[in-house]
Amino acid sequence: MKKTRILIGGGILLLVLFFGWWMFNRPERGTTGSISTHFRWLGPDDKIVIDAFDDPKVQGVTCHIARAQTGGLKGELGVAEDTSDASIACRQIGPIKILGDLKDGERVFDERRSLIFKKLQVVRFFDRQRNVLVYVAYSDRVIEGSPKNSISTVPIMGWVAP
Repeated sequence: MKKTRILIGGGILLLVLFFGWWMFNRPERGTTGSISTHFRWLGPDDKIVIDAFDDPKVQGVTCHIARAQTGGLKGELGVAEDTSDASIACRQIGPIKILGDLKDGERVFDERRSLIFKKLQVVRFFDRQRNVLVYVAYSDRVIEGSPKNSISTVPIMGWVAP
């Protein structure tokens, strides 16, 4: 009887410690901005969240990605499953310098969209014939992904300093 209580108490403690660690170590969201789309009585509202990220292998390219974020209590605890909706826009913001071999379909951004099974990803392709970088945002799941996607292209051109 005493062992059972100790095991249950230890399990609860581990669960609390895990969620505490996870809440403070999850990636920052909404760093560029957010727009409330649905009021929630308990917990944060549903939102559209906008973030920026730089391509890790291509200096001079920045992408902005907008995606839905579920609020409420499930959203507050990080157990809500966000929709697969996302939009991306990538632009040349300076001289383009490629910092290594570019592999078609290489992941340049990812973010968890549910507790375990769903991920938002951005992959890059290089259209050599047209000298254009192509970025595709999509969601996938362990078993089944979504056909919803968004695409943005960045032509590789010279850069004139202002």
